[in-house]
Amino acid sequence: MTGSQLRQTWLIFAQATTVALAGYFVVATLKPEWLHQGPSVLATLPAAVGAPPRAAVQFSYAAAAQAASPAVVAVLANKPALTQREIDADPWLRFHFGRRIPQRQQTGLGSGVIVSPEGYVLTNNHVVSGATEIRVQLPDGRETAARLVGTDPETDLAVLRIEMAPPLPVIHPGRAEDLQVGDVVLAIGNPFNVGQTVTSGIVSALGRSQLGLSTFENFIQTDAAINPGNSGGALVDAQGRLVGINTAIYSRTGGGSLGIGFAIPVDSAYQVLEALIKDGKVSRGWIGVITADVNPEVVEMMKLSVQQGVLVKEVFKSSPAAKAGVESGDVVTEVAGHPVRTPRELINVVAALKPDSQVVLQVQRGKQSLKLPLQVGLRKPLTEDGTPEE
Repeated sequence: MTGSQLRQTWLIFAQATTVALAGYFVVATLKPEWLHQGPSVLATLPAAVGAPPRAAVQFSYAAAAQAASPAVVAVLANKPALTQREIDADPWLRFHFGRRIPQRQQTGLGSGVIVSPEGYVLTNNHVVSGATEIRVQLPDGRETAARLVGTDPETDLAVLRIEMAPPLPVIHPGRAEDLQVGDVVLAIGNPFNVGQTVTSGIVSALGRSQLGLSTFENFIQTDAAINPGNSGGALVDAQGRLVGINTAIYSRTGGGSLGIGFAIPVDSAYQVLEALIKDGKVSRGWIGVITADVNPEVVEMMKLSVQQGVLVKEVFKSSPAAKAGVESGDVVTEVAGHPVRTPRELINVVAALKPDSQVVLQVQRGKQSLKLPLQVGLRKPLTEDGTPEE
């Protein structure tokens, strides 16, 4: 390259540099923000379009857990060893143990919920049944002996009482009747004795029955993880209010959660709570009939004029139903103004009636529609063969 060519190349380079520097100073003076885009433009884009800060877009149920958790306790119940015969005879034990036989004295692990400042604790009957000693551990580390106030095996509920220095943490009740399938719920308890644990899910179904777990079944079904040790713990809504008492899981072996858990609705649990505190037992209504479903085969065979109701197969002698004039072959369609479509509904409606109260039964007898006045009797817990009487 000759000298003249070198000078020409240098001149071009100097001119290009001068133009670039001039452009830089113009941009820096008039549009300085242009100089800060490049790789960081994506990072600044959300702020440019008005997106909320990170804390505002997070969603959490921490407030609900913090509101309910202090009142959910661990329940430790010392029990003698079970035999396989005892397990086979009890649906709750079969449900949780299957063919696994505890060989030595066991410490039953469960959960409970403090429901009053006086120290009343709701839990499951199967957690404390047969216990020789019951202790309660609070999440704050305190532990104390608990006294058994009463049990109701037909709903698998029990009430304990603890005496500790006030104030005690107390859970706030919600309304189970307001629950809808799809609502978010949290299960709080002491699974496998690992310590208090909170799991989340939704209400999967309402009014689950015919599971063979208890006489009166009206369970909330949830996919919030419920495991052994959660029994008696709290099922709470997104505001931390108690909507159910966790009671059972669907499991073929009694092991971990498969995403199907069941809880007793809070309104049913509080009715049992009040009765056990007041009377030490739960008194339920009884009318004295054996019933069956009304299905198309029954309608055709008996030439019934109704498609829904509960068929009366047998009336117990001298029972309230017999005194009211109920006969075999009648179809009960209403009790005290409540429509009934299945034997299970009839059991639940009648059981909720106060003994000695006066009600009206609506029955269909052939083509006749009858209203029969009836005085409600007192229900015995179970018949000799272990089946309920309505």
